[in-house]
Amino acid sequence: MPKTAREIGIMQGFPPPPEKRPSQDNWDLAPFNRWSFQNMRGLFPTVEVPPAKKPRQFGENILDLSNVEFDSFDGQRLTVDQWLRESYTDGLLVLKGDKIATEDYFNDMRPETAHLGQSVSKSIIGALAGVLHGEGLLDLSAPLKDIVPDLAECGYSECTVDQALDMQSGVRFSEDYGLPESDMTRVDIASGWRPVRRGEIKPTIRDVILTLPKERPHGLSFSYRSIETDVIAWVLERVGGTDLATLLSDRIWQKIGCEHAGFFTVDDAGTALADGGFNATLRDYARFGRMMAEGGRVGGHQVVPSEWVDGICRGADHSKFGDPYDLLSPCGAYRRFWWVHEADKGVFMARGVFGQLIFIDQEADVVVVKMSSWPDYLIQSYSHDAVRACEAIVRNLG
Repeated sequence: MPKTAREIGIMQGFPPPPEKRPSQDNWDLAPFNRWSFQNMRGLFPTVEVPPAKKPRQFGENILDLSNVEFDSFDGQRLTVDQWLRESYTDGLLVLKGDKIATEDYFNDMRPETAHLGQSVSKSIIGALAGVLHGEGLLDLSAPLKDIVPDLAECGYSECTVDQALDMQSGVRFSEDYGLPESDMTRVDIASGWRPVRRGEIKPTIRDVILTLPKERPHGLSFSYRSIETDVIAWVLERVGGTDLATLLSDRIWQKIGCEHAGFFTVDDAGTALADGGFNATLRDYARFGRMMAEGGRVGGHQVVPSEWVDGICRGADHSKFGDPYDLLSPCGAYRRFWWVHEADKGVFMARGVFGQLIFIDQEADVVVVKMSSWPDYLIQSYSHDAVRACEAIVRNLG
């Protein structure tokens, strides 16, 4: 069974021994991420996303889902309890309608703990784009250079807002985690998540964007590129007239009744890392997921336009969604920074490396949120089991 950060000794003692302290080289890798993902403010500069003055409260209808079974990646029957304990879970929350069916914490995570969302952040930015589009501020057909003239000299010049939101640009970006020369590592260095290499000047996130060339026509196919979210965040700040954290707080975080402040990590220019740097509590992630499950509504108030939320599944184009992305979702797609799992049932997901997940089934009226600290960025068996476990939970809840 995975050990907790406390059991491993990460950041234990006064002071902790050097070998038990996370560094820029290893903070997100095992075993240090068991501590780091719940303590990002202790590692990096951040910008706060203020919460609501009056939090939205959930009801409760607590159910024992621990013995719910599903077929695991290796062909075994696995219970939800076994899955949670074996897959480096930090927190799990299941909503059926407006009521909490299950809420469990592991690895010393608590209800007030803000957990790194990794690429769950992208889906939050996608929802924010929908708000600004609904306000008439964001033209989906506009070339990016028309909104951010700085982009005119890079590969994103003629890419439209809609193409970037669906990650269908023709820009070259190597999404290779941990490889020294990859574009993703360049973003990590720019955001402060990795140390600057000897003899190099530290760039900002937007410096990296401006170096990326076009390698094929825009709009041909989906290819996962984290940097598209940072490009869209730049666009949202320009059309919204303020910084990303303020936009998110004013347009979504306060309106859905979040109890705690969320926050982004920021680079040296104060730019929020939109593609993976957002942090929030388990219940606040659930509040966000619940709003999306309700078609963008909270009670009688429309937060994200219903047409935008409906368009995530309705507008999904499976023909542009190929190997390896369709291994987990054979009929899937990617739309507005969300993973579409089953479009006809309104099943879509926010997913992040190391096991972050918001699973939404609109037809069943169920939201599952899982925060984790896997020992590696991507683990195919863990991804498979997470989705199958969510499907089993949905079936059990009817």
